[in-house]
Amino acid sequence: MYNSYEHTMTDLDTQSDEALCALAAGGVRQAEEVLVTRYNRMVRTCARPFFLAGGDSEDLTQEGMVGLIHAVREYDSAKEASFRTFAEICIRNRLYSVLRAAARDKHAPLNQSVPLDTPFFDSNSYTSGTNNLAQRNPEEFLIDREHTAALLSGVRKQLSEFEAKILGYYLDGLSCREIAETVGKPPKSVDNAVQRIRRKVAQQLLSGELSKR
Repeated sequence: MYNSYEHTMTDLDTQSDEALCALAAGGVRQAEEVLVTRYNRMVRTCARPFFLAGGDSEDLTQEGMVGLIHAVREYDSAKEASFRTFAEICIRNRLYSVLRAAARDKHAPLNQSVPLDTPFFDSNSYTSGTNNLAQRNPEEFLIDREHTAALLSGVRKQLSEFEAKILGYYLDGLSCREIAETVGKPPKSVDNAVQRIRRKVAQQLLSGELSKR
């Protein structure tokens, strides 16, 4: 077993994802921490379409992190998929599973998030066990990402130029503070824009226009 004290965070930061997974499997807890930090933005990127469609940001982020931790601990370098691909699949699979469970539980925090009967969710894409996730074709998974992105495509025409810009950065996983620094606006302005976008997404969902696309 690796001695975790032999590794500094600076050393670990230079390691590949796959090397960090091997170290984490060998007992180097800092390696897992580096991967979690490295992929924190991916978790936000995966969760935010569902948040904009009505989910709870904190709940979704926490569930996405559970998927990421699972990926770190279950990754098998002998499989064809890279860790990045495996991690994204695990994160999205976790989010989708939670949303499906919430839809069956009227008291769950996420039960008002995303209507799962829309064509944007291909149930066959997410129902595979996580042990088989690394076997998936990367091209097929790219299609899954496009399906998720399509959830918000219908609302873009309803956005102002500023809101459209904010939406792009937000879906890329930037924090409101990072977006504010990028566009030269106060964080409050960015947060207000995100809330306006959420309302417009909700209006689209209620009108049924998203499900018709």
